[in-house]
Amino acid sequence: MAGIPISTHSEHHAPSGSQNTRFALGSLTTLFFMWGFITCLNDILIPYLKAMFSLSYTQAMLIQFCFFSAYFIVSLPAGRLIGKLGFQRGIVLGLIIAGIGCTLFYPAAALKQYSLFLGALFVLASGITILQVSANPFVSILGDSKTASSRLTMTQAFNSLGTTVAPMFGSTMILSAGISASDGRADQSSVQTAYLILAGTLFILAVIFSLLKLPTLNAAQPNTEHSTQENRFEVLQYKHLSLGAIALFLYVGAEVSIGSFLINYIGLDNIAALEEAEAAHLIAYFWGGAMVGRFIGAAVMQKVNAAHVLVFNALAGSALLLFAMLGNGESAMWAMLLIGLCNSIMFPTIFSLAINSLKQLTSQGSGILCLAIVGGAILPLLQGVLADAIGLQHSFILPLLCFLYIAYYGLKGTTAQKFSRFTK
Repeated sequence: MAGIPISTHSEHHAPSGSQNTRFALGSLTTLFFMWGFITCLNDILIPYLKAMFSLSYTQAMLIQFCFFSAYFIVSLPAGRLIGKLGFQRGIVLGLIIAGIGCTLFYPAAALKQYSLFLGALFVLASGITILQVSANPFVSILGDSKTASSRLTMTQAFNSLGTTVAPMFGSTMILSAGISASDGRADQSSVQTAYLILAGTLFILAVIFSLLKLPTLNAAQPNTEHSTQENRFEVLQYKHLSLGAIALFLYVGAEVSIGSFLINYIGLDNIAALEEAEAAHLIAYFWGGAMVGRFIGAAVMQKVNAAHVLVFNALAGSALLLFAMLGNGESAMWAMLLIGLCNSIMFPTIFSLAINSLKQLTSQGSGILCLAIVGGAILPLLQGVLADAIGLQHSFILPLLCFLYIAYYGLKGTTAQKFSRFTK
């Protein structure tokens, strides 16, 4: 999943030295890669912990619930914290907290306590959230405001690269080494080693970023007439923003749900019947499709209305999901993997359509949309309940319904207007 887009209204620009700016951007791209890598590892962690603790699908989806609930809980306090610390110190703090979260996997695995794994995931995700709240606006204001979108697109491409590479690392380090073919049980040492490597990498990055001479830019929150508690949610009167927040909630939930269940889906006897480690390698096609599709979509939307592209991708994703739900064999498997290509443009497109024409309320609208990322915590849990009740393959009816709503939003919900009761 792409990083959280944060709307900024800073008047500050990067120092005139383009070499210094390029160095800063190059440094920041490593962060986008890392949090994409770590987030995607949850898709590997789910079948691993499901085997270790003999979990139901519902219980296994608590992994995503704990991870993505951190976005909802930590995002707003993190924004205030970064306003006091500044971007660079915020990045260092986020890296340290994320590193501590990875380190906590060691005692969780040693004690074989699922609740400790969930706690470690929440700490890890809290660090990632602080990292995103620091790095996204830093990239946005690190140069000319006219090219802010292109800078974010470039850095978020490295986020997609991280999600593409992570399944290969996870399948080798965690699943291949950690799940016994004889009884399907998981060995805790493999997850300990993998997350200690990640912890070490994050701590090294924290040291590096504490020593780098990055441009000093103002991270203070803008003071506007619309920043009071009283009218914080005034922006919800705009139909395209409110419907867009629902669309983003459903999209993030659908994307995370599909990624979370992919390994188990591919392992079904009537689909491909692959072992977890083999199936994990194929997830790279799902996330790689999202990366490729982002570049294709960016080019297409230079010529085609963004809402129309959103409708096309949502309907194509719906058709692929329906085929994957009702079909069998490798054709159904590839249909599911191709959904990554459809996902590619949805997050940034919904986000940009939803904040269109909000003017001075743009920052409030961005905040509402960032909170909608909590869909990644709630919808996978609901699909887990469905999978336990009606079977895994048919449980994909939930993301299918999400995609159909997104198509409706692209068709009918993107016009910038207020709800009728506000226009009388």
